[in-house]
Amino acid sequence: MTSAEATLDALPAAVDDEHAFLGHPRGLAYLGFTEMWERFSYYGMTALLALYMGQQLLLPGHAEHVLGLGGLRHAMEVRGPMSNQAFASLVYGWYSGLVYFTPLFGGMIADRWLGTRATVVLGALLMSAGHIAMSFDQSFLIALALLIVGSGCLKGNISAQVGQLYPLDAESRRTQGFTIFSAAINIGAVAGPLACGGVAAVYGWHAGFGLAAALMIVALIIYLSGQRHLPDGRVRRANSPTLPPLTAIERRRTWLLIGVIALTVLPNVAYPMIWNIGIVWIDGHVSLATPFGAVPASWFNSVDAFGSIVAVPPLVALWRWQAQRGLEPRAIAKIGIGSAMVGASALLLVVGCLLPDAAGKVSVIWALLCYFGMGFAFIYYWPVLLALISEAAPPKVNSTMMGGAFLSLFVGSVLMGWVGSFYDTMSPAAFWTLDAAIGFAGALIVLTLNRSIARALEPHPDAKA
Repeated sequence: MTSAEATLDALPAAVDDEHAFLGHPRGLAYLGFTEMWERFSYYGMTALLALYMGQQLLLPGHAEHVLGLGGLRHAMEVRGPMSNQAFASLVYGWYSGLVYFTPLFGGMIADRWLGTRATVVLGALLMSAGHIAMSFDQSFLIALALLIVGSGCLKGNISAQVGQLYPLDAESRRTQGFTIFSAAINIGAVAGPLACGGVAAVYGWHAGFGLAAALMIVALIIYLSGQRHLPDGRVRRANSPTLPPLTAIERRRTWLLIGVIALTVLPNVAYPMIWNIGIVWIDGHVSLATPFGAVPASWFNSVDAFGSIVAVPPLVALWRWQAQRGLEPRAIAKIGIGSAMVGASALLLVVGCLLPDAAGKVSVIWALLCYFGMGFAFIYYWPVLLALISEAAPPKVNSTMMGGAFLSLFVGSVLMGWVGSFYDTMSPAAFWTLDAAIGFAGALIVLTLNRSIARALEPHPDAKA
């Protein structure tokens, strides 16, 4: 075989397997359940992270025992000494950002050397080790590093495998598949904060982190059990370790998709703010009392994921109904609508801040509505972006581009942590107004460029040449 005759192993599932799971390939079930438990562990841990840093790790008697923490804090205090809350926000932002930066390199590893299956297994092993290391104060930064690298190997590649289950011309089914996949993720995202937050409230922070480690191992076992139903996605070439060069058409589409990824940065600043500053704000300002005792603030990180789950059936039905009548918005328009919904959801916290009760506390209703709305917004724009890239990215760089999509979450999360570091210098109402403005700005930019980008991404008559 010559270098020009490289082929992809990323083929759809066998014909008799094509409609085995909810009308979709059987591999979608294994990928969905793997990500469900992986997201259980991830969101269970992150629901505890901001509170854990502020209420234990950064306090005297703990901080001095964490390997490398003093040096990290010195490096981050570029604008002078900062509060524990501001430092925790920066750590949270960089951690969550780097989790989404490393998939770019994970995609390259899969595309060029190991293939998606082996790279996902490697990532799951590293993440399991990272969650175990979170069970000790001393290894906190080591744990974050393991989770960052492990997620880089797993995240983009498992998403790429979802797209590889479908023929290239199956746009509607692929979008439905990514939406179902996102629903499975969000089931884990609902269960994780509830279970890990509940365990942490009763038995302590590290017990909650230990539960996250156990469920990450379950994710690995499920993934290994479904190997024969999953595409590998490796480019195999003779006499060359590098990928074939992109054609002019492929380069143009790649750069256009990079531009689309950039358009999702602003909603990815405004939305994850609820996981970082939102939990801190709820813990200090929202009435959490119930007849059975106070609800852990960490549980609220389940609400947006629940909103994403509830959104799936009506959205899939709506898009299917619109598609049958030629009314379905293009992918770019959906991303803009989702960004506007992020801004509107943040405004609900502003309303809550302006309407406190007699004790000065905000009604829990406002927090619930905001988190639910954020989850609905996320399902409106993020699976749509992944489906668009899976369909439109050249096969030679498909996994790399899927990993590249997570760069939007990287930039958004880092900016989120930076914006969040100003929280204790502003009033809560002003802070959440700023967060809402970021979401609305993203919507305005996306919807302004909608038509021109959609036209540019239309299939070229020579695209298969």
